[in-house]
Amino acid sequence: MLPENGRPVEELLAELAAARRADLPTQGGRTTAYVYDSGREDVRQAARAAYLEMLEVNGLDPTAFPSIVHLERQVVGAVASRLGGSAATPGIFTSGGTESIILAVKAARDARPEITDPEIIVPTTAHAAFHKAGHYLGVRVKSVPVDADTFRADPAAMISAITPSTVLVVVSAPSYAHGVIDPVAEIAASAADRGVPCHVDACVGGWLLPWLGVPVRPFDLSVPGVTSLSVDLHKFGYAPKGASVLLFADDALRRAAYFACADWPGYTVINSTVQSSKGAGPLAGAWATLQALGASGYASLGQDAYAATRALIAGVSTIPDLHVLGEPDATLVALGSSTVDLFVVADEARARGFFIQPQLSYAGLPASLHLTLTGVSLGAVDAMLAVLRESVEAARLRGPVAAPPELLGMLSSLDFSTMDDAAFAALLPAVGVDFSGGQPEMATVNAVLDALPPKVREVILIRFLSALYSPYLS
Repeated sequence: MLPENGRPVEELLAELAAARRADLPTQGGRTTAYVYDSGREDVRQAARAAYLEMLEVNGLDPTAFPSIVHLERQVVGAVASRLGGSAATPGIFTSGGTESIILAVKAARDARPEITDPEIIVPTTAHAAFHKAGHYLGVRVKSVPVDADTFRADPAAMISAITPSTVLVVVSAPSYAHGVIDPVAEIAASAADRGVPCHVDACVGGWLLPWLGVPVRPFDLSVPGVTSLSVDLHKFGYAPKGASVLLFADDALRRAAYFACADWPGYTVINSTVQSSKGAGPLAGAWATLQALGASGYASLGQDAYAATRALIAGVSTIPDLHVLGEPDATLVALGSSTVDLFVVADEARARGFFIQPQLSYAGLPASLHLTLTGVSLGAVDAMLAVLRESVEAARLRGPVAAPPELLGMLSSLDFSTMDDAAFAALLPAVGVDFSGGQPEMATVNAVLDALPPKVREVILIRFLSALYSPYLS
């Protein structure tokens, strides 16, 4: 609520601190999704100081604030120079991977205005942001099954899916769900032979793979046929949130990502991103983080993350009820099981201080647990493995959580469009959602969602988000 009079700063900060007590920890390697911790307090302080220095600068007009041009050129050039380009490679600094992906799809669509029913070809493991881009931009998304054993895109199937309406083919380096790199070189070359551009989604791995200290599958702009690439700096770049880079193989494609409007009487609008007005704090924070860590800092963090991943994979091999899905190329690992309920394992791990992200089954791919290991995970991997062993044993004793058939039938038949937030919130206890005691266990919720078709999941999740931000859940 808006107070009648201003409140003291100390009081405001105390309220923020109290509100954060239920949050997942952002440092220390115990949250294996969402956050990326360098473990370097000096780097964190440099990013914060730079962020605050540019807090009030508006990125809407680079002619009014030339500092953003100076910083963006340096950030884009530094990233491009390590990913198959140079300081002259065209790129855009964006707010995150989703915005980079939306702009990549927009550029591909707008570069082919003669195609009136555009589509993009993606593997089933492609990030959901491509579906979001298709939804926002009116572009059809055609999903192609991946290899069931390796979880990598199938080159022959991807290329055979191309039609005269295809404006873009997508590959991942690596895919988020399983941490494997698609056959970028083969798919990009075949797409180019058919006159179709290829985007590499390297949002999660683009600023990690160059620093692992081991050979990796080719994936960057040096690969023939790759026309654009997205890479997030607020992931393994360890920058503050709101930092991603979208690179292009040529200037014309970058221009197709831009938007301009002179069809109104106010100031002429020209935007390089989806946002118009935007704070320059994330840009400054990313620039400062790159400068503070340098190549040697990223190499050290990358090698530590890779060592942690190898140690995790080796340790999981000694836990009979767990196995690694595929052969991860980066520091993202998916765990599967045919004997214990993974959703229960996730709840048990969280109760023991580790957040491990559940992933639902989809298109024939099994449900799994996702772990992203970062530069600080090497110091936490032994504790992580101990918690996994304990959590698996607890899940074995508890047994699996079943989704009641009658509940599934009810959820599939409900017309959620006629239900307000209060009524939806009243349904949640039936699937085990109860916020009265803090963060609820999610095994039952995930079991129910996993048993429902994806389109029904989407409807329910949208209604949940609406109810969560309403006064009816607390």
